[in-house]
Order: sequence, then structure tokens, then C-alpha cells
Amino acid sequence: MKIRMIFPNALLTLVLFSLALLLSSFSPSAATSKDLIKTTSSWNGEPLPSIQLQQPEITIKEIIVEPGEKLPWHQHPVLNTGILLSGQLTVHTQDKKVTLNAGEVLVEVMNTSHYGENTGDEPAKVIVFYIAEKDSKVTILDQ
Repeated sequence: MKIRMIFPNALLTLVLFSLALLLSSFSPSAATSKDLIKTTSSWNGEPLPSIQLQQPEITIKEIIVEPGEKLPWHQHPVLNTGILLSGQLTVHTQDKKVTLNAGEVLVEVMNTSHYGENTGDEPAKVIVFYIAEKDSKVTILDQ
């Protein structure tokens, strides 16, 4: 009777020890994190304005600009930033311009007229993140 009770305990110990050895041989991949951008100014060097929102609303847009396409002059009355996933995009203000390539990040100008154009030979796909007061327009076309 004693042998029968010892055997299951020994077997359980052996199984748990084997499982512990097996699990220790796996090295789980560690998550990584890096800042793509951290700034207090937009791409043209202007400082970002202080904002206070009663009910913040986040909008994330996917924008695709075809090769040779030029967007109309417009402004953003809200903070926004984007990352170009593919292609090439040049953003112009009246006196400055910046060209982005895939993987690059841009903090947009706020309350400043500008436009973007695809200066590459493939579609420019950009993901843009806006933070605004709930139900506010994030883009206003110039007249």
C-alpha cells in the first residue's frame, strides 16, 4: 500500500520537474518599444499650442494619395500626427516643404495652410491621428 501511494507522488514530481525544465528552455520574445517621434513642435518648427478639451475625441484616418496627386490647400484646427506607411509624400506650406519616405513620421502644422502631394511612383499610404474636441472638424479646406 505504501508503494502505491509513493509511486503517484514520485510520478507527479517527475512530471512537474520535466515540465519546469521544458518551460525554462523556451525564451519568450520580449516586447520592444521605441519612440517614433517625441516633440513639442510641428514639422515646420512652430511650437505646438496648448490645448484643453472638454470631451476629447481621437480620430485615426488612413489616407491614400495616388502618384502625382496633389491635395487641396487646407488647414487643421486640431493637433495631428501621421506615419507614412508606403510611398513618398511632400508637404508644402507657403514657405517650407518636407518630403517623407515610407516609415517616417510627421507632426502636422496646426492652423497653417498647407497641402500634400505624392512625388513618388507608388501610392502614398499615411495613417493620421487627430485629437480634437468631440464632433469638431479635423480638416478645413482653404477658400
